[in-house]
Amino acid sequence: MPICAEGTTIYVPGKIVLAGEYAVLDGAPSLVLAIERGVGCEVMAGTGIETPTGDTRFVSPALSTLSNHQHYRFFDWNPVLSFGPEKPGFGGSAAACVASCIAAGRNPNDAFAIHHRVQGSGSGIDVAASIHGGMLRFEKGVCHAVESVSPLIVWSGQSAKTGPRVKNYLEWKNRQQFVAETTAIVDQFHSDPILSFRTLYQLLCAMAQQANITYQTESIAHITTLAEQFGGAAKPSGAGGGDCVVALFPDTDSQIHFQNACPFPSIQAIPCPNIQILRSSP
Repeated sequence: MPICAEGTTIYVPGKIVLAGEYAVLDGAPSLVLAIERGVGCEVMAGTGIETPTGDTRFVSPALSTLSNHQHYRFFDWNPVLSFGPEKPGFGGSAAACVASCIAAGRNPNDAFAIHHRVQGSGSGIDVAASIHGGMLRFEKGVCHAVESVSPLIVWSGQSAKTGPRVKNYLEWKNRQQFVAETTAIVDQFHSDPILSFRTLYQLLCAMAQQANITYQTESIAHITTLAEQFGGAAKPSGAGGGDCVVALFPDTDSQIHFQNACPFPSIQAIPCPNIQILRSSP
């Protein structure tokens, strides 16, 4: 791939994890959905790398040899869908890593190795969503497009760090049964997504208690209970302990009633069509 010319802007989607979190680290299948919120990169005249937070760890590996010839400005894509002042858990570092590879003229798949090396862990599910878009079944590094769903996304009110939770999970010795049960839920997801959400949430809460992981919070418990009251189901997207909760409902009326009753102001139906990498050229 050629290096992107000045005036090019790249838009890379973020993600939400619907099913298979934690167990994906042990090779179980997972379901991930690309969303219309992610990271953009504008290639400009000048030199250097610019990010919203000043953290260039995930973008400089791909751009380090080029940053003296062009200026790369990374920004939040679709900030109107922001859920608050903290990170929402939408896979921003993976999206930025993919965007940097494209800007540098590298294969986007190089982002898998770069992101894992910088982060120090991870399955690659977020990188896959940023590269391929849409809804994917991801298993042992291989992904396939599957029929998509349209969840609501609710901000839980606080951010949560994934790394310490993953560490506790990997130190938990009794993972085999959890992985098997997660695999069965993912395999049956499309036959009854709402029941799958409910079953998976209960399984994750039980796992977290045994593995000493802070997964459920007061706000997460409130959101999940409220969703069930209106015939739906909800669960954290990813490692839990904060960030966002995803909710599914059997019909539009149930979803609207939930939204009207939900006391959390940061609730939004984010469009989730077959989002893929976009690029605008000068």
